[in-house]
Amino acid sequence: MKTIHVVAAVITDGTRVYATQRGYGEQKGGWEFPGGKIEAGETPEAALRREILEELQTEIAVGTYLGTVEYDYSAFHLSMACYICQVAAGHLTLVDHMAAKWLTADTMESVDWLPADKVVVEWVRTYMGWEAAEPRHEGPR
Repeated sequence: MKTIHVVAAVITDGTRVYATQRGYGEQKGGWEFPGGKIEAGETPEAALRREILEELQTEIAVGTYLGTVEYDYSAFHLSMACYICQVAAGHLTLVDHMAAKWLTADTMESVDWLPADKVVVEWVRTYMGWEAAEPRHEGPR
């Protein structure tokens, strides 16, 4: 199975994180942390800065490495290095994505995350000091 090496930016303002909805490809409509493929000779950090500039027209500062997700999709294996990032210059502007949202501890589960990104959501909760969301109950208690 082919392995695709990508990077993902967990862009945060300190209290929220930025999520984007894919506007193209097989995973169109799914929610993800923005990023993209690492090109030959590129470091993960350089790839992340380039991808965010291309996709969101924004310069970012790449910070803490969260980890690398290894996930098997039906057609390929994804190896996704994830980093905490902050906006350094510019305004987040959608180029390829359908939508975007700033999410908090209470709204992290309000979007339909792509499978590999679900792992990152848990890392983000730990990094941000957010507890897991309380289960919602229907009807009276």
